[in-house]
Amino acid sequence: MARQNALRQERRKPQAEKRLLRSVRDGAARPRHEVDRLIHERLRLGIVSALAVNQSLSFNELKDLVKTTDGNLSVHARKLEDAGYIACSKYFEGRMPRTEYRLTLAGRRALAAYLDHMEALIRRMRESS
Repeated sequence: MARQNALRQERRKPQAEKRLLRSVRDGAARPRHEVDRLIHERLRLGIVSALAVNQSLSFNELKDLVKTTDGNLSVHARKLEDAGYIACSKYFEGRMPRTEYRLTLAGRRALAAYLDHMEALIRRMRESS
């Protein structure tokens, strides 16, 4: 079973790299008035924000910070990982499996662009009031 999981992860690596290149390329092509829908979702924004202020976080640390369930965190983290915004490493510490997440350079750039976009929206709203 572990061997099958390792093989599946190896097969996913080239696909993830292609998606990363597409996401960076597509992100640059995204019109300035469009919000990054991937980060805009509440839980994914929480994940990216938590990783932005921490070098890396374990699955359980991240789950506690964003106050969600195992399944929810897995699904949303996978979406961010597929987009190349976060990186996931899995290993064993003794006999215990450990999953650790970190924010990638593309993720940092996407978060910075998202925050700039939100700040611009807030500024425009305040100016029009």
